Amino acid sequence: MPHTSFAPRLTVEQVEEGRDLAPKFDASGILPAVTTDHATGELLMVGYMNAEALQKTITTGEAHYFSRSRQVLWHKGATSGFVQKVRELRIDDDQDCVWLRVETTGGANCHVGYRSCFYRAIPTGDDYAGAEGCLKWKEEGKVFDPQAVYGDAPNPTKL
Repeated sequence: MPHTSFAPRLTVEQVEEGRDLAPKFDASGILPAVTTDHATGELLMVGYMNAEALQKTITTGEAHYFSRSRQVLWHKGATSGFVQKVRELRIDDDQDCVWLRVETTGGANCHVGYRSCFYRAIPTGDDYAGAEGCLKWKEEGKVFDPQAVYGDAPNPTKL
């Protein structure tokens, strides 16, 4: 359901070339949110936003997401202290995806403890071993201890 502060989607021209913010949420009411470091461009995470999360991000200047696993609004850093201050917020051409360029208090963005959620690489081509255990770590180590920060809170990763 569209949030009342967003414009209705009336024409392709309005959506693609106009000045109206008219986001297109999917059938579940969410859209992808790609988050990068404002200074370096490093990919930090990909999350999802519903209308409320997008509106709160716009009005507060801090990243809010919608947790698909927990089905709740999530203010990034509310528990961990690793708040993402939005330095720039962009929307794609057909307004169904947003890009956040952020500065993160404390420098960590991943609930597992790493700076980025993309802390492993998948070998490709001739470098691919074709076996289990092929992922390669791209970060030296964790920025924080998740147990110390989150304690017994349920892990958002679902199998």
